[in-house]
Amino acid sequence: MTKGEQIYELMEELFPICRSITGEGVRETLRVLKEVCPVLKTYEVPSGTQVFDWVIPKEWNIRDAYVEDSEGKRVIDFNENNLHVVGYSLPINKMLDLPELKKMIHTYPKLPDAIPYVTSYYNETSGFCMSQNAFDKLKDGIYHAVIDSDLKDGSLTYGEILIPGKSKKEVMFSTYICHPSMANNELSGPCVAIYLANHLLQTEHKYTYRFVFVPETIGSITYINRNLDQLKQNVIAGYNLSCLGDDKTYTCVSTRYGNTLSDRTAEIILKYKFPEWNHYSFLNRGSDERQYNMPGIDLPICGIYRSKSNEYEQYHTSLDNMEFVSAKALQDSYVFILDLIFVIEHNAIYKNQCLCEPQLGKRGLYPKTSSRGSSKAEGAFKTIDFLAYADGTNDLIDIANIIGLTFKDAYEIAKKLKDAELITNLS
Repeated sequence: MTKGEQIYELMEELFPICRSITGEGVRETLRVLKEVCPVLKTYEVPSGTQVFDWVIPKEWNIRDAYVEDSEGKRVIDFNENNLHVVGYSLPINKMLDLPELKKMIHTYPKLPDAIPYVTSYYNETSGFCMSQNAFDKLKDGIYHAVIDSDLKDGSLTYGEILIPGKSKKEVMFSTYICHPSMANNELSGPCVAIYLANHLLQTEHKYTYRFVFVPETIGSITYINRNLDQLKQNVIAGYNLSCLGDDKTYTCVSTRYGNTLSDRTAEIILKYKFPEWNHYSFLNRGSDERQYNMPGIDLPICGIYRSKSNEYEQYHTSLDNMEFVSAKALQDSYVFILDLIFVIEHNAIYKNQCLCEPQLGKRGLYPKTSSRGSSKAEGAFKTIDFLAYADGTNDLIDIANIIGLTFKDAYEIAKKLKDAELITNLS
């Protein structure tokens, strides 16, 4: 079984769970993720806790919800699709005529077969969601509307994995676990992330790796509030992961000024491997990268997606299902993020140790014969180009960009030059 198939299978297991920003759905999701990676730790933050300008809300849990017509037929059934209920709906049990019922129902006419995802976290209300086509078929009559839920003091739950490296400096991956049954938008991020964590637990690496599984917005704000000093001291790069399961090209949402190691790492891979990649500035941010980059927080966290949130038509609807994602796309996303890790792990500043051009031939770094257009000679010229810019100010990403090489090709040159003692590693 490929890694992509494993990730897809995990998503299938998690897909039916009704998640929100708090509640048992979040805890159940983290319990399943912990079965994949047992070092995952979970934390509870009580309702009413102040986190910067926000307050942890009451905990919401739901057991059942439905709307029955006068013949007892369910026209809306939470057990068929948990998107049928507005997130954080208060409990109700009432008889409604059709006009009253329609006031409680949300649809998305642009996609008439889709059930929209609607929430009301901070405004207490109750509501249902259904496809426009189903809505249009509702007949006059009396309906029985039931939402069996509760909203009361509890806690917000989040998960964390910290994998020590040789250095205390950290690379951080954040992803969210707060949406109900949507595959790409919700589950691709945490499911790819948990398998990345498993991989790093089995390998040696320079940096420490931090994986964070939080409810979007309120969860990242809470996590930052509880960990800000350590994050600011140690995090050198990081990414918010979401929407990694579709077959579109990759998307990077920059940090606030677009000039961090995270930005540069993503770009050096994307421009060579995926030249049609989508680049959004921080002004077009989509998810929790916005929290990590706010003034005073200033963490170098980019957003990594395939189709960016809110940029594909299935987004936040029932059409973002397991048929919309694929094991191949998940496999490719997993490998892409491993490439990001490779660049961060092997990036360094180098200093040329030779005045003028060194004699490469005697070191086996220059062909014995060369002619115009010779590929071997061109390779040697790239080695000399590398040395010209290994002046102690450029890191490997800089040099690769300047001389027009992929990072891995530049890294191979660096290894040969270091073995020949022509450069020294300054970082």
